[in-house]
Amino acid sequence: MRVYRDLWWFFKQEKKAYIVGILVLILVSLLVLVPPYVIGRVVDQIYDGTLTTESLFGWILLLMAVGIITYGLRYVWRIMIFGASIRLARTLRNQLYEHFTRMSSPFYQRYRTGDLMAHGTNDIRAVQMTAGQGVLTIVDSITMGGFVVLTMAIVIDWKLTLITLTPMPFMAILTNIYGGMLHKRFHAAQGAFSELNDNVQGVISGVRVTKAFGQEKADTEKFRLKSLEVVGKNMRVAKVDALFSPTISFIVGVCYFLAVAFGARYVVSGDLTIGELTSFTVYLGLLIWPMLAFGMFFNTIERGRASYDRIQKLLSEKQDIVEVEEAIDEPISGDIHVSIPMFQYPGTSSVVLQQIDLTIKEGKTLGIVGKTGSGKSSLLRLLLREYELTDGTIIFGHRPIEQLTLNRLKQTFGVVPQDHFLFSTTIADNVAFAKPNASMEQVIHACQLAGIHQDIIQFNDSYDTVVGERGVTLSGGQKQRLSIARALLADPEILILDDSLSAVDAATEEYILGKLKEHRRGQTNIITAHRLSAIHHAECIIVLENGEIIEQGNHNDLMSLDGWYSRMYNQQQLEHLVEKGGRDA
Repeated sequence: MRVYRDLWWFFKQEKKAYIVGILVLILVSLLVLVPPYVIGRVVDQIYDGTLTTESLFGWILLLMAVGIITYGLRYVWRIMIFGASIRLARTLRNQLYEHFTRMSSPFYQRYRTGDLMAHGTNDIRAVQMTAGQGVLTIVDSITMGGFVVLTMAIVIDWKLTLITLTPMPFMAILTNIYGGMLHKRFHAAQGAFSELNDNVQGVISGVRVTKAFGQEKADTEKFRLKSLEVVGKNMRVAKVDALFSPTISFIVGVCYFLAVAFGARYVVSGDLTIGELTSFTVYLGLLIWPMLAFGMFFNTIERGRASYDRIQKLLSEKQDIVEVEEAIDEPISGDIHVSIPMFQYPGTSSVVLQQIDLTIKEGKTLGIVGKTGSGKSSLLRLLLREYELTDGTIIFGHRPIEQLTLNRLKQTFGVVPQDHFLFSTTIADNVAFAKPNASMEQVIHACQLAGIHQDIIQFNDSYDTVVGERGVTLSGGQKQRLSIARALLADPEILILDDSLSAVDAATEEYILGKLKEHRRGQTNIITAHRLSAIHHAECIIVLENGEIIEQGNHNDLMSLDGWYSRMYNQQQLEHLVEKGGRDA
């Protein structure tokens, strides 16, 4: 029952629907008592020879009226109770979605995509059943069961009722034991489903890689094993679930045996009429549903409790990046000062940045280069406040980054990440994602700046071309340029290109850089790259190695140092000349 205590906030919110639904359920339970009573009276009148056409017609009209009213009332309680449970599912789904959008990068390192999807589907469905089917079964089993037992005891015979219901405590004990077993097994089954869901999501997202390496059979076998695991754990749930109905049926059978055995003796002794015994057995038949509902109730709430615990565990995850109360939501201007003595990712012991002392001048371009894993993207993540600094400061203008609202930071930066994510919609919608109210002319202009416009107009549907999931129909270079266009459309105060020109050829790179220099004159740009031709024009270039700045200056300064930058630049220039010579030949 703990799950209902946890959901009390929702029951208070939907109290009108639940009160009306429960009251109607109680009224239906009372009306259901009428037909057995009528049957008993008719049987006695037949036995006594006093049944007339008029009285039979009256009893039939009464039964018809009860049936019609019951039909209408059952419609009402379904709308009220099940409608409220559907609204609970919507509320929880919205809470989860909003929670997901608020969480930062560390959260998505701890949880897998498929697992989060399973929480938003299967777990919410189980909680919805608890708030709908669960409420129905407990109210119906208590009210109908209570009314039937009272009617049997008061209207017919309390001694026979007591004898007949003797096995009931055994049913309560057994269903409680089954409920505890079900909770543990269902929790494990939901966890297995999350893993399967995550596996399927990963396979579908990477299907082109799978096919390229011919790993279809290996993936199919892995899926088969995961699926067998899910089936096995759900079978363990089903084995417990399957115990409820036979147990209840057995208890009901024992109750029927006691009713007939002792009831017949009472009829023979004259303590009961045949009609009363008939009514008693019909009432006993009405107890079958409350007893089944009682078993279903334990089944439903244990599933709901396991799922709600999983949902609450997610919702209780705290944001890694939290705004201070006095956070300021004002436009940012000025230089960016970065001082990071040391930075480690949460939960790791390796140092990714150290002894960083850097000033990014307003309106200038900063180039960041270095070997793979040198800390380039980590530095950008700290500037975007995707991770919290534990040692050091980042100051925008004259304000520490912690004093700015997260919304202001998002508005200030335009980011083109290494992972160029595109939505399964049109090219125009993908570009306009950063600025939904942008006109078509603005979208086209941004694409022209990014050097992708000519490619787009070659497509049959031009800007209305649907790119497929994650841009599957486009090349790597096209996806990169669309991501750049999306960032340029927002016209941010600070533009970050995180190795965003790696998939384009040298001529296209030169075109894009020329357009960026022209379009963003007087605005701050930060570019990381492996190809040094992408950043040689920057006013300031830093070279990172093992998370530390080993060289700093403009292109000419770094070339004169004859260090890492100079060697790498000359090597890349030589490679370019060799490739060009090969093409010319």
